[in-house]
Amino acid sequence: MYTPRAFAENDLTRLDRLVAEDPFVTLVTSDAQGAPFASQLPVLYRRSGDDILIEGHWARPNPQAGHGAHALLIVHGPHAYVSAGSYPDKEPAARVPTWNYATAHLHGSLERYDDGDALADLVLRLSDHHEARTGGDWRFDPQEPRFRSQLRGIVGFRFVPERVELKFKLSQNHPAENRNAVAATLEARDEDGAQAVAALMRANES
Repeated sequence: MYTPRAFAENDLTRLDRLVAEDPFVTLVTSDAQGAPFASQLPVLYRRSGDDILIEGHWARPNPQAGHGAHALLIVHGPHAYVSAGSYPDKEPAARVPTWNYATAHLHGSLERYDDGDALADLVLRLSDHHEARTGGDWRFDPQEPRFRSQLRGIVGFRFVPERVELKFKLSQNHPAENRNAVAATLEARDEDGAQAVAALMRANES
């Protein structure tokens, strides 16, 4: 990922927050011919110090379940358009529009499995986690034969990152007056993404 020094991050607590806000990631692998292949997947995330584990599953027919071990996992943070009109120095500095955003690219290895007990545990934890996030009350019953039989239709994975790239492009390359003006403009927009980016910008200043 192209990451100018001003936008590079190395604080893994910022990755924690990105995944907590949006645990629906893009997983990229290569097929036998070297062509890239991407899937969008819900995941579970756990970190202890520098050690990270990400878990999820594919539908069994998904060809990605048979690709090689190396993968790129992309975490999508908030993003928002920034108009050049937001900058107080737009005329003398000949400012142009841009896009502010946060994202993470994790490079590492996949471990696949299709053991029934391990898959049941994964689906139980996935569903409990995401039901709790959204206020739902459905629960996977690993002993229910109808649910258990459906596990044959999925393949689980564990992903261990070997390299983490964090990019928070939040107008750090602009003077404070511009950063404050952009954050205020984004805060005033009735868009979740714009307000989330503004919150990141304010946190960056503190």
